[in-house]
Amino acid sequence: MRLGVIDVGSNTVHLLVVDAHRGAHPLPASSHKRELRLSEHTTADGSVAPEGIERLVGFVSECLTIAEDQGIEDLLAFATSAIREAPNGDAVLQQVRDRTGVDLQVLSGPEESRLTFLAVRRWFGWSAGRLLVVDIGGGSLEFAAGIDEEPDVALSLPLGAGRLTRDLPGDPPERGDLKVLRKQIRSDIARVARDVTKVGAPDRFVGTSKTIRSLARVTGAAPSGEGPYVERFLDREALRDLVPRLATMTAAERATLPGVSAGRSRQLLAGAMVVLAAMDIFDVPRLDLCPWALREGVILRRLDWLDS
Repeated sequence: MRLGVIDVGSNTVHLLVVDAHRGAHPLPASSHKRELRLSEHTTADGSVAPEGIERLVGFVSECLTIAEDQGIEDLLAFATSAIREAPNGDAVLQQVRDRTGVDLQVLSGPEESRLTFLAVRRWFGWSAGRLLVVDIGGGSLEFAAGIDEEPDVALSLPLGAGRLTRDLPGDPPERGDLKVLRKQIRSDIARVARDVTKVGAPDRFVGTSKTIRSLARVTGAAPSGEGPYVERFLDREALRDLVPRLATMTAAERATLPGVSAGRSRQLLAGAMVVLAAMDIFDVPRLDLCPWALREGVILRRLDWLDS
């Protein structure tokens, strides 16, 4: 069957269309996305601003037209931290429902983590052993660890690259501000480290998300044009060398790096600081990259449900 997934993230809203059936690898048929940056279209109290709501409603309406044109049989729609944490999140969901008919389901942080873990497990298979998965988005950072398809631990922290960048003035930021941010990031991750490691030593460390892919590309990983099956990884020492470079660059200068879009260049530094902190605290020499993440996890869970 042909499935569609609308993913409302903090930075990007994305419609992914896949062809899938029982026992088969879901094959991407088309993709439509836009950088709405809902996390930046906010009022003083963190509510999604009217402009952000209008942009979201408009994009969801576009997705419905594409879904019909593409012959989608089942359309799923979910939202993450940008809507989950907004004081007017329920009102935003109601507006989308009333004006488009689409019922956006809000995922909790742990749900995000579990579904991403499922996607990673299916991609690498049982031979990967016990996994530790790191996923960083615009609004949150997720950790999941375990040996089955359901992780033994799934955690979410408010350490998204976009969220931290909003509190980091300057282009490039001041050294003192970076020092304060570094301390905050590492203390927050260290606080949950025991919860992640107590379930057992991982056999494989995996990273997902656009931020981690961009950092890997900057440090030498193959470009996306070489396909999803090329081995890609993010090396900790290469990242350690990169962070000071990023700290002295403007957002415009970062956008000239390979694999870094202008829309994400400003938050690349904060994202790199978070990923390096996680790799240091969990003593991860390298993160293997997985091309599947939350969207694919949602699709796989839906297929499992239909199967049952």
